[in-house]
Amino acid sequence: MQKLWSYVAIPATALAVLTGSVAWVVLLRPFYYVQIGPLGVCQASGLTAAQARAAYNDVMDYCLGLRPDFAAGVLPFSAEGASHFADVRVLFTLNLAFLALSVAVLSSLRAACLRRKTKLPRLAGRTPGVWAACALGGVILIAAALAATDFDRAFTVFHGIFFPGKENWLFDPATDPVILLLPEEFFRNCAIAIAASLLLLCLVLILTGRRQKK
Repeated sequence: MQKLWSYVAIPATALAVLTGSVAWVVLLRPFYYVQIGPLGVCQASGLTAAQARAAYNDVMDYCLGLRPDFAAGVLPFSAEGASHFADVRVLFTLNLAFLALSVAVLSSLRAACLRRKTKLPRLAGRTPGVWAACALGGVILIAAALAATDFDRAFTVFHGIFFPGKENWLFDPATDPVILLLPEEFFRNCAIAIAASLLLLCLVLILTGRRQKK
């Protein structure tokens, strides 16, 4: 039974690391605020920094389910543009739900081990955390290498995977100036932050697993 727990812990750990790395970038709004100046958001959109922050907050409040209707500060938007953010809202909700689920599973396994005064058994000499880190880290390294060679292509592939059959993510600044608040460089920086967090957590899991006694 305990070996089964280890097999459950591997995907749960990988899922927690993945969704957690995405969540902090999504939830930590100063990550966007500090980029308003360097990315030239005010010059591109014609907004003040305060208006850009307010518009971003409206967008994120909607995507995180904190407000019922889409808004973007003083900026107008089309029904097609709003529909894309409705799709993003679904992804954000799923990410947070999977984060909560994976943490709940890992917490339950931890509690069970504490009750039995034992540890999750190793699989082929490695802890579940090490297996999760190696698998997830390998995938991220490959994805990061591909994205580094052609981010535009990677950006398009990402939308094709997560928004299949839809083109509402292709914004026209004339009808949806909200896209001027979110230049491609911002998404690149988000991807870098997520990948760096993932790899750092994977390294911690590997080092921690190697130090644990068998």
